[in-house]
Amino acid sequence: MNKLDIAIIGVPMDLGQARRGVDMGPSAIRYAGVVERLEAIGHEVTDEGDIQVRVTKSSDMTQTNLKNLNEVRIGNTKLADKVHEVVTNGKFPLVLGGDHSIAIGTLAGISDRYKNLGVIWYDAHADLNTDETSPSGNIHGMPLAVSLGLGHDELVNIRGFAPKVKPENIVIIGARSIDPGERELIKERGIKVYTMHEIDRLGMTAVVEDAISYLKSREVDGVHLSLDLDGLDPLYTPGVGTPVPGGITYRESHLAMEMLEESGLITSAEFVEVNPILDERNKTADVAVALMGSLFGERLL
Repeated sequence: MNKLDIAIIGVPMDLGQARRGVDMGPSAIRYAGVVERLEAIGHEVTDEGDIQVRVTKSSDMTQTNLKNLNEVRIGNTKLADKVHEVVTNGKFPLVLGGDHSIAIGTLAGISDRYKNLGVIWYDAHADLNTDETSPSGNIHGMPLAVSLGLGHDELVNIRGFAPKVKPENIVIIGARSIDPGERELIKERGIKVYTMHEIDRLGMTAVVEDAISYLKSREVDGVHLSLDLDGLDPLYTPGVGTPVPGGITYRESHLAMEMLEESGLITSAEFVEVNPILDERNKTADVAVALMGSLFGERLL
């Protein structure tokens, strides 16, 4: 296992969706012992603190159908600059959410550091909606589309370039709630998706092995892991804003993280959508930290 210099960045963002409370996710994950867990494995860990997110009293949709567009843009721009600084300094960025809209900033901050970045999207949802296809206007359902260069210009062009990632370099794992517009985009762009059907039928080992092989065949020079805790079944992660039954198990998720660590492909990561208000005794944050342990090389023996 390589010893890493990990920089933790919290993003208390709850403006990308309608349910408040996910802004407390970074604090819940810290309380669950993320720093101590990673240091115990042997990594150097620096907590960079939280990105300041401007709070609004109600959803602003005065100029667009996207909720809180301006605040989400500003927060993600700050995050992108911070992630870029961390990566430039040779550190591994570990971003704590916050809702999944923060992936816009994370990917904007790392993508120009790689010639051919890969992305693993571990999520119940595809997050490939745009302002034209979204049924809700919630930006947390759009970050992957935005990173492909699709959607509102103010989000697409954060840090002044687009796209941030190629569709053929994306792997989605665990999808089980996909909107019609997203389904069309997946087929049109040829995005690699392992739904729960593939996980049930093939098993997580085969799915992750195939995903790793696929990304290696694309000759990626780095892989970002974006893990939404609703990718797991709500039985294990009750504290998420958009739970979908029939998800990935706790043990399957540990196996996936262990295999990704063994592959040596992961160069950045984020864990999102931990909402303490909806949680049970910080259970979801505890799961997030346990999965981080596996991702960063924790072993029983």
